[in-house]
Amino acid sequence: MAENKMNQSNKQILLEVVTPTKIELVKQVDYLVAPTIDGMIGILPGHIRLMTQLDTGVLTYKVNGETFYMAVSEGYMEVTPHKVIILAEAAELPEHIDVERTLNDKRRAEEELYRPMEEKISFARTQVSLQRALTRLQVVKKYGDKKE
Repeated sequence: MAENKMNQSNKQILLEVVTPTKIELVKQVDYLVAPTIDGMIGILPGHIRLMTQLDTGVLTYKVNGETFYMAVSEGYMEVTPHKVIILAEAAELPEHIDVERTLNDKRRAEEELYRPMEEKISFARTQVSLQRALTRLQVVKKYGDKKE
């Protein structure tokens, strides 16, 4: 029995997703795929140490053959052979995303992008807001029926 537990833990890696307000997820996973500023990166147990900048996008992870998804926004990812820590500005599982609020965020960001340049407060900040809203909507639309 102890040998079986040891084999299972060797096949998994600990995933921690942390935002400024709370710990969103702590779970042993088979593997994960995360959005970085250089593209998507896959992490398996035993991965070499790595520190990279996280981009806004969909974090995918598999647990015992079942795939789960999470919307993440900007931050950093630290990888060790046995643990991945994601420090993100925001992170949400599909079941925690408020679709109505997200659609309003998307609409406001799109309106801001279409204003004349002299009226824009921050083009870069608005683009980030729009990307976050689009990512959250993608997670809900494609993966919202998957419950943890």
